Amino acid sequence: MRRILVFTHTGRRDAVVATLETCSLLSAAGIVPVMRAKDQAALTQAVGEPVPGVQILDVDCQLDDIDLGVVLGGDGSVLRAAELVRDAALPLVGVNLGHVGFLAEAERSELEATVAAIVNGSYTVEERMTIEVKVWADNVCLAETWALNEAAVEKANRERMVEVVIEVDGRPISTFGCDGVVMATPTGSTAYSFSAGGPVVWPDVAALIMVPISAHALFAKPLVVSPTSTMAVEMLTRTDATAVLWCDGRRTLDLPPGARIEVTRSATPVRLARMNTTPFSERLVNKFELPITGWRGPAKEDKRRTATTALPVIVPGMQSVEPHHKDEPSIPMVGRPEDSSQEH
Repeated sequence: MRRILVFTHTGRRDAVVATLETCSLLSAAGIVPVMRAKDQAALTQAVGEPVPGVQILDVDCQLDDIDLGVVLGGDGSVLRAAELVRDAALPLVGVNLGHVGFLAEAERSELEATVAAIVNGSYTVEERMTIEVKVWADNVCLAETWALNEAAVEKANRERMVEVVIEVDGRPISTFGCDGVVMATPTGSTAYSFSAGGPVVWPDVAALIMVPISAHALFAKPLVVSPTSTMAVEMLTRTDATAVLWCDGRRTLDLPPGARIEVTRSATPVRLARMNTTPFSERLVNKFELPITGWRGPAKEDKRRTATTALPVIVPGMQSVEPHHKDEPSIPMVGRPEDSSQEH
C-alpha cells in the first residue's frame, strides 16, 4: 500500500481546496493520503466534516511507511515540511500556491498532472545541500541547528548597526558595521541572499555563500567559497548593539555579545522530487519574468558550416603597445611595429 504525505497551509482557502482535490485524486488512484493530526483537524474544521480515506501520521502510520511528501503552498510551506522529513530522507514535491515559489516543482494549474506523475512514479529525486549552524560563546556551544536556505545574522534594533568580523577557514576577512550577514546554500541563493545582493548560484554547484547586508565598508562583497570551508561571523563588543540569528526565517536565537556563529556544509541533505527536466536557467527566467526578447540562441547543428576562407589570427601591420620600463621613463606608451629595430 502506497502512502503520500500531504502538507498544506490550512489557513488559506485556496490551499484547502487544493488539499481536498489532491486527497481525492490520490484515493481514486489507490494511494492513501496521509496528514499530520493538526492539519487534518484544521481541514475538518474548514470543510465541516472529516476528509474520507485520510490516515493520520504517527497514529495510523510512520514516516518510514510513506513514499513521498506533497507540499501545497509557497516556499515557506516547503521549508516547514523539510523540518519534519529531512532526517527520514523523504522526498518532497512542492505545488506553488504562493508568489515566486523557487522550491516548488509545479504551479496550481498543474496539480492534476503532478499527482498523476506521483501515481506513475514519473519523477526523479535530487539532493539539495543544507548547512549546519553552531552558536558559540566563551567556548561553549549555545545552540546547534541547520538550514536549507540560509543562516542570517541580523541586527536586533533598527537604530543600531552590528559590528562583526567575517571569517573563512579560520582566517579573518574583514571587519565592518552592517545590518547583518547572510550565509547561504546554492538553494538559498535565490532567497534572502539574493535580496541582499548576493550571486545567483545554480543548485547543483557545490559552494557556500556569504553576503553582508548593508555593510558600512569599502570591501564588503559577497563571497562564494568551497563547500568544505567553514564560514564564521563574530559579534564584536565595542558597541552595545544586539543581534539575532534566523535560520530559514523560521528558527531564531538571540545572540549574546561576543557570540560566534559557524556555518559548515551538513552531511544530511533535503531531497526534492522533480517531475520535469526544466533547466534552472529557464526556471530563473520564468520565476523572475526576466526579459529575453532578441535571443537567437546557438546555431543549429545542421545549419553550421566552416568558413570558406581561413581567417588570419594576426594581420600584417598589427602593432603592439609596450609598457614603460623603470630604466626607460621617457619612452611614451605608443603603438610601435613589432620589428621596431629595423626602423633605425
